[in-house]
Amino acid sequence: MAEAFNDEGVRVQAVARYVRISPSKARQVADLIRGKGLEQARYITAFSPKEAARLIGKVLESAVANAENNEGLNADNLMVANCYVDEGPTLKRWRPRAHGRATRIRKRTSHITVVLAEREVIEATGRRGLRRRSGSKKKG
Repeated sequence: MAEAFNDEGVRVQAVARYVRISPSKARQVADLIRGKGLEQARYITAFSPKEAARLIGKVLESAVANAENNEGLNADNLMVANCYVDEGPTLKRWRPRAHGRATRIRKRTSHITVVLAEREVIEATGRRGLRRRSGSKKKG
């Protein structure tokens, strides 16, 4: 999916929905690659020991394929304009405990989005995209 912005060139994105990993764990890796060049982001996702790095790496490669095949962009000029992880639906399960009780197990899911843009466009405008956070804001 490509989005055209005002004089900022084309931004290409890829989304993986309902991924079975906690959003907080995936955000740790998403924070590492946000604003980095494509080669550096590939390096981070390839050699990070976290499971989320493998999943985000797949979404990153999908976004690169979208940029090359759908928009005709060169992969050498791309960088990660934005990368964010939103919370998906939570699977609720029950675990039996002592004395006939049960505790809830929450199996969390994530929606991972990677947005790519051309390096020259981002450097010219000075904008890398806003960081999106899910959840409630603290009051006071």
